[in-house]
Amino acid sequence: HVQLVESGGGLVQPGESLRLSCVASGYDYSRLYMAWFRQRPGQEREAVAAIDNTGSATYTHSVAGRFTISKDNAKNTLFLQMNSLTVEDRAMYYCAADVVNLQMARWYTYWGQGTQVTVS
Repeated sequence: HVQLVESGGGLVQPGESLRLSCVASGYDYSRLYMAWFRQRPGQEREAVAAIDNTGSATYTHSVAGRFTISKDNAKNTLFLQMNSLTVEDRAMYYCAADVVNLQMARWYTYWGQGTQVTVS
């Protein structure tokens, strides 16, 4: 059973940066396929970025060029570096993992509890 714990959210001003972290336990981390999702107020959860176990990344259009997803297999940690944040990026951000390559699909098996990002 995979457990995911996110951290790094907070309140920033437009144009500033944040780095989210997600520590995974309970499985061979190097074999996991992982992603970041977000849910804005009143909207459905959407995929932000995904990374496979070779390090190949995919981004949703609205964050491409501003956000970077990465994995540190030695630390069992997934990161999301978010630069040039805008008010549209305000959301609860969730880490997700699965043992199959779901890329940007929403039906990941394992989810963290979320970390709030506020841009104001």
